[in-house]
Amino acid sequence: MTVCSANDLQMGQGLWRVARNQQLHQDFGDQCYLQRERGGRRVAPTQGEQLAMRRGAPHCQVPGSDISHLLRVRKGKEEQGFIDLEMLPPELSITILSYLNATDLCLASCVWQDLGNDEYLWQGLCKSTWGHCSIYNRRVPPGFSYRKLYMQLDEGSLTFNANPQEGISYFMSKGILVDHPQEIAKFIFYTRTLNWKMLRIYLDERRDVLDDLVTLHNFSNQFLPNALRDFFRHIHAPEERGEYLETLITKFSHRFCACNPTLVQELGLSPDAVYVLCYSLILLSIDLTSPHVKNKMSKREFIRNTRRAAQNISEDFVGHLYDNIYLIGHVAA
Repeated sequence: MTVCSANDLQMGQGLWRVARNQQLHQDFGDQCYLQRERGGRRVAPTQGEQLAMRRGAPHCQVPGSDISHLLRVRKGKEEQGFIDLEMLPPELSITILSYLNATDLCLASCVWQDLGNDEYLWQGLCKSTWGHCSIYNRRVPPGFSYRKLYMQLDEGSLTFNANPQEGISYFMSKGILVDHPQEIAKFIFYTRTLNWKMLRIYLDERRDVLDDLVTLHNFSNQFLPNALRDFFRHIHAPEERGEYLETLITKFSHRFCACNPTLVQELGLSPDAVYVLCYSLILLSIDLTSPHVKNKMSKREFIRNTRRAAQNISEDFVGHLYDNIYLIGHVAA
């Protein structure tokens, strides 16, 4: 499903409001200040209408080829006040429908078949939900449909969430993904519909994909706890300590140092030091956020314990780490 930002939703509502106001203005104009015919004879404006005209109310527009004429709606009882998107300029209709998710767009295609099946709309839905697929970079064959591709991507994601190996095999069988660790890593990195538990199982089995997935992260100029949160947002940490968690922290530590060479030099950091700090942050997160821990670790205790394991790290830097966890929360929530 497509998730719209607040700005996108505001823009979509604004476009709909413009269209609606134009339609209401046209309907109001058809029945107001122009002389009307009643029972076959022309009737002068009422006293109220004359007063409104004297107060400077806008004059009615003569129907033409402008937008107000295109927004005229059918007068049937069941369709009263309903804007027909097919009577709008195509660019405006497509823009309005682009704010719908896949389910609503399918419903819209029952009313506006050509608009609802527009390839531009379905291409946008595919790329906003599955940001990277190998098929995007290939020349599409004749008869290719992005609506059909969306259905296949959705089916493949559901399959992955039940069985990761079968899900990836499905994508490859449909030509959506190429059997290469880097392509699979990009697909995982830019997709938000995959179940994190199944993804963790898959990455634990495919360490080659995990290596490429880690290199897709850019931790430049990020504070260490924030970078760790970003990392665990894409690659969820296991619920228990073990070899897999150690592997994740080791790969993160090397990647963080590679992305911040200046910081590493200024603070005297190394992959081993970052590894120690990450474990300290995880333990501190548990200590401060767990309701089962009654006696919370103080800032002074955290600094003392951390500097015992990483003596080259400054006290101020370790203190800032504590403040970040205390104010923002768990690094692997």
